[in-house]
Amino acid sequence: MTTSNASDARKQAAAKRRRAASQRVRDARDRLTSTSGTSPVFDYELMRMFAQNRLSASLVVLLLVATVGFLSSLWSGAATAGIWTAGVLLIQAVMVAKCRQFLAMPVAEINIRAWRIRFIALDLFFGLAWMFNLVHPAGGVENTGTFMLFVMLLVVSVSSMLAFSLPIAVFAATVPVTGAVAFNFAIKGNLHDYILAVMAVAAQGYFLLLAHRLYSSALQTLQARAEKDMLIGELEEAKTISDEARHRAEAANISKSRFLAQMSHELRTPLNAILGFSEVMKNEIFGPHTVAAYKDYSNDIHESGQHLLGLINEILDLSRIEAGRYELNEEAIALVSAVQDCHHLIRLRAKNRKITIHEVFEPDLPRVWADERAIRQIALNLLSNAVKFTPQGGDIWLKVGWTASGGQYFSVKDTGPGIPEDEIPVVLASFGQGSNAIKSAEQGAGLGLPIAKSLVDLHGGTFTLKSKLRVGTEVIVTLPPERVMAALAPLAEPSPALQPREPSLPFERREGGPQATGKNGA
Repeated sequence: MTTSNASDARKQAAAKRRRAASQRVRDARDRLTSTSGTSPVFDYELMRMFAQNRLSASLVVLLLVATVGFLSSLWSGAATAGIWTAGVLLIQAVMVAKCRQFLAMPVAEINIRAWRIRFIALDLFFGLAWMFNLVHPAGGVENTGTFMLFVMLLVVSVSSMLAFSLPIAVFAATVPVTGAVAFNFAIKGNLHDYILAVMAVAAQGYFLLLAHRLYSSALQTLQARAEKDMLIGELEEAKTISDEARHRAEAANISKSRFLAQMSHELRTPLNAILGFSEVMKNEIFGPHTVAAYKDYSNDIHESGQHLLGLINEILDLSRIEAGRYELNEEAIALVSAVQDCHHLIRLRAKNRKITIHEVFEPDLPRVWADERAIRQIALNLLSNAVKFTPQGGDIWLKVGWTASGGQYFSVKDTGPGIPEDEIPVVLASFGQGSNAIKSAEQGAGLGLPIAKSLVDLHGGTFTLKSKLRVGTEVIVTLPPERVMAALAPLAEPSPALQPREPSLPFERREGGPQATGKNGA
């Protein structure tokens, strides 16, 4: 177990190293093919974000240009302001048209580098247009510093918010405006204007830092989304592989079950002849044997055939259960009677081994709705295992009673060597045998417990195995309250008789009533 865990851990670590190496190679290839140092997919997403921001803010930019143009006309004249406004609006119109063209194009046809240059050039023209207006906003009129600084802050803030996903475009749109305003303040040569120039430069730095933070946040969001999409893709791929493996396993299991069922049928046909003829020879029906050893040989052949027939029947039952073709023939049965009958069948074997079987049955238990043959097979398998592994002179306790939830149970407890805790899943698996079973002289096929557990599951019950080394083993089979006849709801109103019936005995009425009720309840 430890070796298997260590091997699995090494395989997982190797898989992680391979994924990390492939991710590093993919990142290096993306950096070589990208125009911005990021993944090409991120380049497109960032450009798309730029175009969408420009389109969504086109009305705001239009109002800003119109307002500044109108205010500029108060000082510089209507003609000059009109020419400037028309030029800026033309640049804005070209920008909007190009953004729409970019968003409408298929991703495969987009040349990221060419479109990046177009957008940067348009933002540069946009910034130069604002610079020409702010160099002499009042046509030589003095005391316009506040107006220049205010317009500069508007232009820089709007451009930084709209073009943050394309950092070079932020520089192209804002640096000419800020540089022109700061230079205009600096050349005046007084302290007040120097302070305004420093404020303009500081504002430019602040908005560039803010744009960089927004860019980093957008890039991290895209990376997180890409990792999530990659993880979803890996999960879907893993689920597909898992589903295919499960379908193959189910198909293989069904094929195995069909093969076992077919082979069991083919083996039972000649085996019946062997059992019949060996029984005739063992009982000397056609006369005594001339050699006495022949009778012993016939008896050995018959017992071996019976053992082989039992093994074939177990394999057939298991294959039918696994294939889902085992049908329960349910009826109202007394659980105590079924367990007692199994006890009588196994009593001789227990007596030969000087094993005492103690019965602890609760009285007046109502009937349960179950398959009597399946219940008997479960009890026989458990009792046979208990007798097989209990040492001579040991004890077996056979209990039947109520559960705390209103169901019924029966249990088989022995004083055998017990089963190690890590071997319990092994003995419950098909053909599984524990270490004590392998050492035992009476080895079986390892099908008794798996068949019993599967039959209990078909009844909706629980199969619990408790064991402690050198103390013993206890198996508890529980049937749910829904299968107890006393717990089933009576009919709302009896159906009318189609023809008069002769009165039956009271005992027959009691038997017929629960049976009809049980069938409806089941």
